[in-house]
Parts: sequence; structure tokens; C-alpha cells
Amino acid sequence: MTPPVALDTSQLIALAAALGWASGVRLYAVVFFTGLAGALDWVLLPPGLQLLQSPWMLGATGLMLVVEFVADKIPGLDSLWDAVHTLVRIPAGVALAAAVFGGDPTSWSMVAGLLGGTLAATSHVAKATTRAAINTSPEPFSNVAASLAGDAAVPAMLWLALAHPLGFAAALLAVLGLSVVLTLLLLKFLKSLIRNLRSRLGGTRAAA
Repeated sequence: MTPPVALDTSQLIALAAALGWASGVRLYAVVFFTGLAGALDWVLLPPGLQLLQSPWMLGATGLMLVVEFVADKIPGLDSLWDAVHTLVRIPAGVALAAAVFGGDPTSWSMVAGLLGGTLAATSHVAKATTRAAINTSPEPFSNVAASLAGDAAVPAMLWLALAHPLGFAAALLAVLGLSVVLTLLLLKFLKSLIRNLRSRLGGTRAAA
């Protein structure tokens, strides 16, 4: 089997962006799949990420991947899971993106960390807002469909970043644009829903 070739600069930049974005959607999946790709010699991970391919790390992240996969399919629990991980996903996106250039003494690590944190925050807010809006519907199918879409998007974007960096850049820009639009629209929807609930509760209390 031919040993993997070191990633070039365009692949490293795309990988940093992919790790940051994906951390906001499926943190444990991105850590597990990145480590697995390194452990199976599909890709030569940068030194700062090689810890992810250790058996202990793969075991721990694989277990958490299963837990997250199940939790994300249950309406209500998915939003609670997102709320708890608000303090985890964004710093993890910073750390993973910066680790791509961890062995580079230049400012690449800082730039990558800022990029990763920004992308993780954007994708996390979009995911949490979308799932909160979906959870207002009584049927569970849209929730599961949205969750499965997230499950598929993470490995797809990671593969695209390594195989076709320019294609990944175009896809990422499209996803970010859609995320911003959805977040703004759904935030208005959720605010309107909360106002309606408050007015109904106020009317009920007044009648009582």
C-alpha cells in the first residue's frame, strides 16, 4: 500500500476550514473520522492532529459519536444537547483548525484558529436554531431527516476539503450563505412564536 502524501497548502487551509465548520455540526464525528482517516493511512495528518488517530482517542470519540447520533434524533433532547455543547463546539473548532498548522511557527495557526472558531460558531448557531424551529412541529420525521442530513454532511465536507479544496471552498460559501439566511428567518419565527405564547399565557391568567 502506497503511504499517504503530505497535504499541500490548499488542502491544509481547506481542512482547517472543514474542521472548524464541521465542529459546529457534529463535533465527535469530525474528530473520529479525521482520526480514523489518519489511522487507516488514507491521509497523512499534520503533526498537530495525529493525536486523533490514537486507539484511545478513536475509542472515546467513537463512543461519543454514537451517543450524539442517538441524542440528535430525539426532539427536545437534540436542542438540549446543542445548548450544552455551545461551550464545547466553538472552542473545539478553534483548537482543531489551529492544530492543522500546529507545527508552523508562522501566524498560520492563529489565522486558522480564528477561521475555525468563526465557522464553528456559524454552523452551530444555524444548526441549533434550525432544530429548535423544527421541534415546534409535532411530527418527528423532519427532525430525523435534518439530523441525518447533518450526519452525511460532515464526512462529505471533510472528503471534499482533502480531495477538491476549490470545490470545498465553493460548497462552504454556499452553505454559509444558506446558514445565515436560515438563521435570520428562523430567529424571527421563534421570536414571533415566543411572543404569541406569552400573549396567550397573559390572556389565560387575566381570564382566570
